[in-house]
Amino acid sequence: MSRRSSRLQAKQQQPLSCQEEASQELQALDYLQTRKRRTAEQEIKKKEDGKIAKKHQYEIKSCWPPTITGGISPCIIIETPHKEPVTTDFSRFKKYRFRNLFINPSPLPELNWGNSKDVWLNILTKENRYAHCKHFTSLHSSLQPHMRSILLDWLLEVCEVYALHRETFYLAQDFFDRFMLTQKNINKSMLQLIGITSLFIASKLEEIYAPKIQEFAYVTDGACSEDDIVRMELIMLKALKWELCPVTIVSWLNLYLQVDALKDVPKVLLPQYSQEKFIQIAQLLDLCILDVNSLDFQYRTLAAAALCHYTSIEIVKKASGLDWDSISECVQWMVPFVNVAKKVPVKLKNFKKVAAEDRHNIQTHTNYLDMLEEVNSGVVSTAPGQLSPVSTGGIITPPKSTEKK
Repeated sequence: MSRRSSRLQAKQQQPLSCQEEASQELQALDYLQTRKRRTAEQEIKKKEDGKIAKKHQYEIKSCWPPTITGGISPCIIIETPHKEPVTTDFSRFKKYRFRNLFINPSPLPELNWGNSKDVWLNILTKENRYAHCKHFTSLHSSLQPHMRSILLDWLLEVCEVYALHRETFYLAQDFFDRFMLTQKNINKSMLQLIGITSLFIASKLEEIYAPKIQEFAYVTDGACSEDDIVRMELIMLKALKWELCPVTIVSWLNLYLQVDALKDVPKVLLPQYSQEKFIQIAQLLDLCILDVNSLDFQYRTLAAAALCHYTSIEIVKKASGLDWDSISECVQWMVPFVNVAKKVPVKLKNFKKVAAEDRHNIQTHTNYLDMLEEVNSGVVSTAPGQLSPVSTGGIITPPKSTEKK
């Protein structure tokens, strides 16, 4: 072979080797890119799988125990049972219907302004809501039960002097008894302030023209100032949680007599009973409420028992829905009070600027402390002319009625 032919052959072979080298480089580059891509995809997949696994692990560990009691796993899907169709025909359950034994049937007539059953149920609910108890004296070591009697007797006289309604007095009595249940170790020197403040709050709720605070301070003969009454008012309202609308004893008596005497249903809110009968029973209740043992009974039971002594058990059942078993204990407890109360004649009194049809609603006062002493001792001990209680245990009597303006 000549030198020229050998050079040509070498030139022909040289480009071929370059092509092979380039091809190898491309293949290597493609392999590297493919390998990097696969590696990246694997890493991404691992991260996603790790996140999912971590998320499931977190949810199971945080929200569920590994195995619930009974071998039930939280990861097992339990099929919801099919609901049965709702029963709308209750005719086959008639023999299983029972009467509510704890709610007295409503004695109220059909009302044109409301549902009598709902009204009666609301009254009973309120009666149970405003609780009272005679054992409040155990919370106050310096107080005796007779101190409450003296205070309430004095409030009765104040009510008569200012021609306040019976409802006003019984509201004050309820406020006082419930307030004393919320306190501890009250000194006897504070009783008069608490009593006159109770009457001050009650008069603002019930009276159209309530006496001024200066008049309430005046009847204490300097024992309580106006500022004292205002401060005590706020304390009492907070302690009572502003619950100031109980159904009082006289309200129950008014209701019972109205249901018994009702003839004209459209005028159910206007009194249709005898005023003389009302004040006779009201005087008995005034005497009974002075005794702390009266707080053993509900207000409606006290009113029903007093009504039973002046009427009959049939009328009590009709007017109150209470049977003999419900009131028998209270009726027996009230017997000595009735014997004493019937010895004192009761007459309607005339008050200035009070209509004749409203005279029976004005609170009156008599020698209740002497009557209460006779009830407790069984010995007659009257003191004619003494209408105010004696100053005892820090209770200051008000000025005489003739000195008040």
